[in-house]
Amino acid sequence: MGNGADKPSDASPDPASGDSPPRSATGKAPPKPFTVHEGQRQIRSFVLRQGRFTPAQQRAFDAQWPRFGLDYQASPRDFDAVFGRARKRVLEIGFGNGEALRFAAGQDPGRDYIGIEVHAPGVGRLLNALAEDDVDNVRLYHHDAVEVLENEIADGSLDEVRIYFPDPWHKKRHHKRRLVQPAFAALLVRKLAAGGRLHLATDWQEYAEHMWDVLDATEGLTNRAGARGSVARPPWRPQTHFETRGQRLGHGVWDLLYDKSET
Repeated sequence: MGNGADKPSDASPDPASGDSPPRSATGKAPPKPFTVHEGQRQIRSFVLRQGRFTPAQQRAFDAQWPRFGLDYQASPRDFDAVFGRARKRVLEIGFGNGEALRFAAGQDPGRDYIGIEVHAPGVGRLLNALAEDDVDNVRLYHHDAVEVLENEIADGSLDEVRIYFPDPWHKKRHHKRRLVQPAFAALLVRKLAAGGRLHLATDWQEYAEHMWDVLDATEGLTNRAGARGSVARPPWRPQTHFETRGQRLGHGVWDLLYDKSET
């Protein structure tokens, strides 16, 4: 999971900007979920692998995107108008197949949830799940989270940001691709409301160490467990099947909770 998660997905040969949902009746890959700037090569926290975009996945977009999807428009978004109400909002970056987002939205109807994921199959699965649950407090982006945060989400407007199991990019030469970097942490602080919360989870200890290096040094954030500390899995994050299997094998999981200062 996570915006930087290197999950099997669909890379597109189409140079389109990716600011609309996938459209492929023949099973071809959907557009790229990020803006293409000709002549510029940007370092991103994710890689889109070649893969088939199935008719079933396309049907999910065709049927449910008008209700739950948000097309990237590169301009400030009025989320009160989107949800039809003014409530506190939670952003999950890189929701994978959407299990945690689906669970949270169902358990917490008083807040609105925004999910961002670049991998189209996972988006399609969550679209179908949300329709099955018949919820109204979730909207999804199929786009790069950094672009969405920078251009569509107002400063100080998020009650919480969640990033679960982002790609740790194990090799040292790939560490620059990690999502959690000083500039990104500062961006999150800007978007969080005073007293807002940042929740991250990883099953890779070296990445937990990296997160502590970055976030403990980020102005405006306080580690709820103290410097270089983690907490037990909170009740709002369901334990995944892979997490359960990993724990049986002796793998650790680190949940990091940070609060933005009230001033």
